Amino acid sequence: MNRPGREVYHLPVMVTEVVGLLVTKVDGTYLDLTAGGGGHLKALAEVLDEKAGLYAVDRDPAAVQWVERALAGFLQFKKVIKAAFGDIAGVVAQFEEKTFDGIFLDLGLSSRQVDEGERGFSFQSDGPLDMRFDTETGTTAADLINILDERELGKLFKTFGEEKLASKIARAVVRERQKKMILTTAQLREIVLEVVRPPYQIKSLARVFQALRMAVNRELEELQKVLPAAVTLLRPGGRLAVISYHSLEDRTVKNFFQQAARGCVCPPHLPQCVCGQKPSLRILTKKPVTPQKSEIEKNSRARSARLRVAEKI
Repeated sequence: MNRPGREVYHLPVMVTEVVGLLVTKVDGTYLDLTAGGGGHLKALAEVLDEKAGLYAVDRDPAAVQWVERALAGFLQFKKVIKAAFGDIAGVVAQFEEKTFDGIFLDLGLSSRQVDEGERGFSFQSDGPLDMRFDTETGTTAADLINILDERELGKLFKTFGEEKLASKIARAVVRERQKKMILTTAQLREIVLEVVRPPYQIKSLARVFQALRMAVNRELEELQKVLPAAVTLLRPGGRLAVISYHSLEDRTVKNFFQQAARGCVCPPHLPQCVCGQKPSLRILTKKPVTPQKSEIEKNSRARSARLRVAEKI
């Protein structure tokens, strides 16, 4: 079997843990909804039988092209499609397989996306305020920064970034854009640094940029859509694994898993269940799995990763 080249697109997080918890059948069918550089897909291919099937989705056209090349030598790899994972039902209609033994999501940015300044994801390099995963369509971060009013911006920074100085930063953004449109990461960085004093500047920059990225890509909305849809596409005994990187995502996954494992949605004051809703998942990770210290030392971006896994009943 031909192996892909050694060039690295992205360092996948908790590969061993993901493979160990996700794979239940070596000849099964698995779907990676955030293919990135294909790192998790390659790791899955290494343990799966050649009769197994691997399918993939990613919003980033560059990632799709990379995965097509990187996984071409693996017999298990069947197809990758450019799409948002929230559109999972429409995506799966394009696959030969319609149900899966495992579905995986890694909600973080790829190393390539962060390191390419022209994508606008990082406050550490200058570039256009873009932040779209899909560079071919949609609203950019610059659009939001220059169009939303002060209250809307403050709410965005507070809700998605959990930033304590959200209102002050929003006020400063509006004040500065009255002088000149805010179009680059460097401009936004300087605004935040004017408002936030050391030693809190880096954390606030990370929160503001995170909040914009989440809003641009409608990440929480996509996550809330994909979780129940993914469960319907799992075969009995199939598993759903999700890696998240901040509290909003992790809380969304945790709450969904808990509700699906509970089943009943009746008000707690009722003496007995009348909704008839049965549990659909069994939680396998009572607490989220976190990276080993050795992995964090090699890849500092893994430090906030949290893996949760549940199995379809």
